[in-house]
Amino acid sequence: MRSRPDEALDFCRMVARRDAESLDSIEAVSKSRRLLLPYGAIVLEQVIRAMKPSMIILSALGVREGLLYDLLDTETQQLDPLIAAADELACCVRARPAMRANLVPGPGQALAAIGIEETPDEVRLRTAACLLADLGWRGHPDYRGEQSLNMIAHGSFVGIDHPGRAYLALANYYRHEGLVDEHISSRIRELATTRLLERARALGAALRVAYLVSGAMSGVIPRTRMEVRGDQLTLVLPPDRAMLAGSRLQRRVAQLAKLGAMKPAIVVEELT
Repeated sequence: MRSRPDEALDFCRMVARRDAESLDSIEAVSKSRRLLLPYGAIVLEQVIRAMKPSMIILSALGVREGLLYDLLDTETQQLDPLIAAADELACCVRARPAMRANLVPGPGQALAAIGIEETPDEVRLRTAACLLADLGWRGHPDYRGEQSLNMIAHGSFVGIDHPGRAYLALANYYRHEGLVDEHISSRIRELATTRLLERARALGAALRVAYLVSGAMSGVIPRTRMEVRGDQLTLVLPPDRAMLAGSRLQRRVAQLAKLGAMKPAIVVEELT
């Protein structure tokens, strides 16, 4: 977590001057440590004033984890902690590894086709969401969306903030449930920014197309293409997948196209 020095100083002064029991979410701090919070806040305030940092980065874990990190080899230290954690969680629930590897680029192409631009950090979040997209496959179809959302929302990820976590959870909820919001807690929707909420819905719609086309089999997504032809969002299928161009796939492509204010189309062509 990052914080500007002025924000951190304001927080330190607030903690130092208020009764600890009146602080929001104070229950997360053990009772034995609460009485020490004002003293720690005073010390931290003086450290900030003395060092004059341009940015303050707060550890998501702690000293023990930092020590373990120092013991890792250089190559492992360079791994993105969010991507590594998402892939590890997917492996733990036996999500199909070949599908995960094939899935990551496809939705990005679909989002670009409907005019969704992504920052480098949003690309990173999308990659993590794709790795987690099969998380609920063992659950009952009626509850996969809710189960996936809860697993991600409460998972032990690092290298991510609360809006980013909400994006991951919502994208995978929409992937299973469609673009419906009535059963989602308003609290998790409020965590995501308007921009991330828009991208979560678009990614969920793209994943719904990808899984229906591929049947969660590896090697299929790279043989398809999503592109713009005039005012149409066009899904291009190879000839051996022509039988998939039925009403169900048409509805899902239409749902995705609507997000880009476009008309849907499915064509069968040999990819060049």
